[in-house]
Amino acid sequence: MAWIKTIAPEEAEGLLRRLYDAAVRRAGKVFNILRMQSLRPRVLRASTQLYMEVMFSEENGLTRAQREMIATVVSRCNKCYY
Repeated sequence: MAWIKTIAPEEAEGLLRRLYDAAVRRAGKVFNILRMQSLRPRVLRASTQLYMEVMFSEENGLTRAQREMIATVVSRCNKCYY
């Protein structure tokens, strides 16, 4: 099993703390997909901005439900159950 060093939410400072706090406001917790990027807060910020643009932008003509369905199908095809 792989082991990736991460920074726990209670140990986060600065930019990482702000990103974790925003994650808690959005989703109620800090998911592991975010924690695995915790050693590189600027990368985490860019990743989160990309996700938010792809999933929530109203400029691409798809509904949020359609985007979620596409993400679900792609995850299933990739055998990703996360």
